[in-house]
Amino acid sequence: MKINTLAALAFCLLGLFSTQAQTTDSDTDFYDMNTIQEINIQFPTDNWAELLDSLRYNGDGLLLGNVEINGRSFENAGVRYRASRSFSPGNKRNSLFIKLNYINKSQTIDGHPTLQLSSALRDPSMVREVLSYKIARDYMPAPKANYARVKINGALYGLFVNVEDVSEKFLTDHFGSSENAFFKVNPFAGDDTPPGCLNKIYGALIYEPHANCYLNNFIKLSEHGWDDLMELTRVLNEKPESVSKVLHVDRALWMLAFNNVLVNLSSYTGQHSINYFLYQDDAGQFTPIIWDLNLSFGSFKNTGIGSDLKLKGLQELDPLLHLNNDQKPLISRLLENDTYQKIYLSHMRTIVNDYFINGEYEKIARELQDLIRDDFGKDPGQSYTASDFAVSLTKTIGKRSKIPGIVELMEKRANFLHKHPKLAVFPPEISKVEVLKRAKFSNVPVTDFCVTAKIDRFPKRVRLMYRLGSDGPFKEATMYDDGQHKDGEANDGIFGVTIVPQNGETSIQYYIVAENATLISYHPSNYMWDVHSTNLQELNK
Repeated sequence: MKINTLAALAFCLLGLFSTQAQTTDSDTDFYDMNTIQEINIQFPTDNWAELLDSLRYNGDGLLLGNVEINGRSFENAGVRYRASRSFSPGNKRNSLFIKLNYINKSQTIDGHPTLQLSSALRDPSMVREVLSYKIARDYMPAPKANYARVKINGALYGLFVNVEDVSEKFLTDHFGSSENAFFKVNPFAGDDTPPGCLNKIYGALIYEPHANCYLNNFIKLSEHGWDDLMELTRVLNEKPESVSKVLHVDRALWMLAFNNVLVNLSSYTGQHSINYFLYQDDAGQFTPIIWDLNLSFGSFKNTGIGSDLKLKGLQELDPLLHLNNDQKPLISRLLENDTYQKIYLSHMRTIVNDYFINGEYEKIARELQDLIRDDFGKDPGQSYTASDFAVSLTKTIGKRSKIPGIVELMEKRANFLHKHPKLAVFPPEISKVEVLKRAKFSNVPVTDFCVTAKIDRFPKRVRLMYRLGSDGPFKEATMYDDGQHKDGEANDGIFGVTIVPQNGETSIQYYIVAENATLISYHPSNYMWDVHSTNLQELNK
């Protein structure tokens, strides 16, 4: 059956449904990690599985159906199998994409017009995605995720991972815009390489001077942007010293650090350089947004160098993997910069300490398994047994696939990274962060921002990242311990710098970056989401 026939069928069925729109915005987060959502899909035909198979083969067509979420109706939604390598025709449990606003454009749930339901392929624990996204969100823009119990035409279809779509709402929430250049790496890019273009490079971001070479490797999700994407790859490869003009370097380094620590090799760090989006913010910088984490924690094992890694190789994956690999310029070009390499290693150290040395990841994983255990056992399409699920955190599952237990992998990996020479040293320690206030009983007002901080553990360079006001990119100012910058005595460990407003600004947002010979520290440590702030009114009280 051709796609136009299916499309005609879908619109013929439209008459069976009401056209009343509904927007459901509840007080609770639809992606609350500790929740299993109820999703019921009703198709007006019993051969829906065959129709969805055919639609998937023929493009991105949608099959019309009514959807009920936690008792709320969403009529005339569009449904298809997700475009991923996990799709298999006739499979009892294919991943689903649901477009709630397919016909009724205002129809959303908590503002989300689309749903991404993952079958958790090659994850007998069924916690890889939810756990991985939870960790990622602490450090970079990343989707939320929980679980959904899905029924189709009244019959249980299975337990799925409910992942927030990287769509207009996500972009607006994280970037304040959604209409700039926006791309997704094409996971099937190797299937049809144009003549004269590099073969099977996917989203490696290798520069190619011909625009048609990018058409196969990336899916454009915005109205424009090919020139911007080409410029990103050109600067990254040919002028890496200027890459911060076109790339949000810190967020890219967080993604790379995350991939390495979690042995997430179905990603840029692995064989195919896939499973991420690129969005260009209003400042002209692209940010990578991570995607498809069901193969994290070593479920996919190939780095692109040699054959698949065995368990020990996964546990001891080199933190500087691809450092000298020209086929991975997002890693090799960034990490050849000493400062960027320190930032990357510091980010790795932060993730290891926040989640793995202290066992926090295992606690979360076990809580998630407790939540879904009953539903996992009732899933009619689940390819893993309840026994597999029960030991999936501590033992390798599968004679051929050999999917490592998450704890089995990460307990030894965390110790390996904790003791690694690049990560075992201590970063600088930042304390006593202050902004100079008006002196007591003085009638001379403070008109600028003098920031000081105490830095220990052999700092080589200290910087203030700041912006006057509450938006726009952060600027950089060097802080000094020379007795000449309102920092007390020279070499007393107190660093200072004064920021003078130039256009009548009365407030400042800032964080501090301190660098020693090996690593970097930040204050506040969660500077990605929370920074220091003050204003002249407060300083003059």
